[in-house]
Amino acid sequence: MKDRGELFHDPNAPEGPPPGEGLPNDFWETAVVVYPSGRRSVHLKLDPEVFDFFYREADGKGHITQMQNVLRAYVEARRKRA
Repeated sequence: MKDRGELFHDPNAPEGPPPGEGLPNDFWETAVVVYPSGRRSVHLKLDPEVFDFFYREADGKGHITQMQNVLRAYVEARRKRA
């Protein structure tokens, strides 16, 4: 992101809380590591009209999530039939 100029540093951003006013001192002693849900990242080639349909439907935001939801509904329907 830095190479593309997409990072933004706001010099007027507020500082974090002073020591002792944020997390309790023993927070990390009892913290539990939670790993990601195991989703897979894939490279997917789509027909332009398919991509454009979902992009327009989502007004440019959330189109990948909508595609995921359609695929999930398909999987669930197939499982019910099996």
